[in-house]
Amino acid sequence: MRSPRRHPLLVPALLCALAVLAARPTDAMDEDGGSGSGTGIGAQVARLYEDAATATRQYEDGRREAEAQRAKAVEYEKRLDRQRQRIDTMHEDLGRFARAQYRGGGGLPLTARMILADDPEELMRGQRAVSRVDLAVSKAIGKSLRAEGRLAADEARARAAWQALEERNASLAELKKRIAGKLEAARSRLEGQADASVAAGSCPGAVRLDQPDVRLGRSWVSPVETYTLSASFGSGGSRWANRHTGQDFAVPVGTPVRSVGTGRVVKVSCGGAFGIQVVVQHAGGYYTQYAHLAAVAVDQGDRVGPGQWVGQSGSTGNSTGPHLHFEVRVTPEMGSALDPVPWLSQRGVPL
Repeated sequence: MRSPRRHPLLVPALLCALAVLAARPTDAMDEDGGSGSGTGIGAQVARLYEDAATATRQYEDGRREAEAQRAKAVEYEKRLDRQRQRIDTMHEDLGRFARAQYRGGGGLPLTARMILADDPEELMRGQRAVSRVDLAVSKAIGKSLRAEGRLAADEARARAAWQALEERNASLAELKKRIAGKLEAARSRLEGQADASVAAGSCPGAVRLDQPDVRLGRSWVSPVETYTLSASFGSGGSRWANRHTGQDFAVPVGTPVRSVGTGRVVKVSCGGAFGIQVVVQHAGGYYTQYAHLAAVAVDQGDRVGPGQWVGQSGSTGNSTGPHLHFEVRVTPEMGSALDPVPWLSQRGVPL
C-alpha cells in the first residue's frame, strides 16, 4: 500500500523550477568536495531525493497540462469541421437559389422583367424578398467566416501551447534521468559508508538534514512518507531467531525516516542485527525503533516531533535489501515489541 504525497504546481512555473532543479543537484554533488564524509553524502542524498520528487511532480503536472492542451486542440478542430460543414451547406443553398433565379428569368434586367410580368407589383415584392434573403445569407457567411478565423487562431494557440509543454516535458524527463543517476550513485556511496561504520563498530555522527515543515497538524504520522509494506509483525523467516518483531517498509536507500510522534531520542547505535538504529521514547510508556538505517539525523537526548527526520533508510545489519524496520515497544530494548500496525491505526495512522 502506498501513501504518496502530492503538491499541485502551476504549469507556468515549470521553466523557473526547471532552472532551479538543474542547478541544485550539481551544487549538492560538489558540496562535500569529494571528501567522502558521511555527513556530506547523507545531506546530498536527502537533497537529491527531494529534487527527484519535485522533478517527478513537475513532470506529471506538465504531462497532464499537455494532455489538456491536446484535447483542447482536438475540440477546436472538431468545431472547425462543424463550422466548415455549415458554410458548405449555405453555399449549396445559395447556389440552388441562384440557379432557380436564372431559370425563372433572373438573367433578364429587372426593367425587362417588370414589362413582361403579368403583375409587376408582385414581382417587386418578390425581388425585395430575394434581396433580403441575399443579405441574410451574405451576413451568415461573413459571420461564419469570422468565427472560423477565430477558431483557427484558437486552435493554433492551443497547438503551440501543447508543443511548448511537450518540449518542456522532454527537458523535465531528461532532468529526472540525470537526477536519478546522481541519486543512485550517491545512495551507493552512502550505503557503503554505512556498512563500513557498522563493520568497524563506530557510529557515524548525526547528519543534520534540512528539516521539512513538520507543522502537520497531526500528533502521529507514518515512519516514512511513501512506501510498500513488506515483512509484517509476527511473520516467520530464516533471518529471525523467532518471529519478526516489527513492520518493514520497503523504501530506497536514503529515504528520510520520520519520528512517528513527539518524543526524546534515547538510543543511537550501530552494529548487530539491527545495524544503525534510533530509538525514541514517547509519552505513555511507549518506544519506537527505526533500524537498518544508512545514516542518523539526531543525537541521543534530542527532542523530536511528529514528522521530524531521525535518519535515512538503508540496509545495514541483518538485512537482505533496503528497507526500514520499525518497532513499537514498551521498553527501550528488544523483546517487548507490539504489533505496530494496529498501534498506529489507533492513533489515526492507517498503513
